[in-house]
Amino acid sequence: MNDTRYKKRKKKGRLRIKRLIMIIVIFTLVPVSSYFAFVAYKTYEAAEKSYNELERGNQSKLREKEVKINTDPVSILLVGLENYTTNYTGGRTDTLMVATFNPELKTMKLLSIPRDTYVYIEAEGKNDKITHAYGAGGRDETIRTVEDFLDIPIDYYVEVNFDGFKEIVDEVGGIEVEVPFDFTEWTDTHPRKQLSFEEGSATLDGLEALAYARMRKQDPRGDFGRNDRQKEVIKALVDKLSSPSNVLKIDELASHLGENVQTNMKMSDPLYFFKKYKGFSSNNIETLRFDGENSTINGIYYFEADEQSLASVKSDLQTHLEYQGINDN
Repeated sequence: MNDTRYKKRKKKGRLRIKRLIMIIVIFTLVPVSSYFAFVAYKTYEAAEKSYNELERGNQSKLREKEVKINTDPVSILLVGLENYTTNYTGGRTDTLMVATFNPELKTMKLLSIPRDTYVYIEAEGKNDKITHAYGAGGRDETIRTVEDFLDIPIDYYVEVNFDGFKEIVDEVGGIEVEVPFDFTEWTDTHPRKQLSFEEGSATLDGLEALAYARMRKQDPRGDFGRNDRQKEVIKALVDKLSSPSNVLKIDELASHLGENVQTNMKMSDPLYFFKKYKGFSSNNIETLRFDGENSTINGIYYFEADEQSLASVKSDLQTHLEYQGINDN
């Protein structure tokens, strides 16, 4: 009899433990599932706000067929838009960077195009600074101009205004850079504030990172120095965004993106992208540049690309994209 009672108590004890485990699991999974449902909703909401298709549709004029971000080598044009002086309408491109991705190699090539680069702008019907392409026809004209200049298709674009950039940097906890020399730079805020940067390692918040990336008049290398700092900032952001601590901030990041970013990426594209490029870091990024010379035409300053140097960059990008041109027949 005592043995039977012992077995019953033991069985009840096991049932209590099972119930306790089930309660713990339920109270653990419900908040987790609710969190991810919330994140999914916020991400979808941001994607809806950010999505803006190009006039041409999803396929570049230099592609024979549409490419997929998770299976094909693709290019993305990163556009930093300066429109705070025009009450956030219109504006011009303060930054133009072309990023190419190869899914098999899991690598990225990053090219900065100086804003004063002398190029042909179809909408103007003449040569002009590449930064003026946006004013002539918005992002569509900017993309057409970049495609013609580099002889590669631009598959996607990501357009970020100053506020969006600053908020994203702040959300990831700032970025680490190596300041090349002492300099000062004014902020884009009203009233403006002068920031000081000292040579050496530094952690920058959004306001500082924007000023750091934009300064060029005090740089002895001019646009080349500025472009290198911009590429450094992008690489630092890539590392911060891929860190585990920032993965849980996706809802906050998504809200900033939705308000300050425009792109022709559909909601599923970034998800496929991050899955394909899992573990991607700045070590997988190769930076490119083309040489050139300063020139003055009709009293206006331009930067003219060296043909041989530009041809080498074009070849690198085309090879990385596995792009051989389009068959006109």
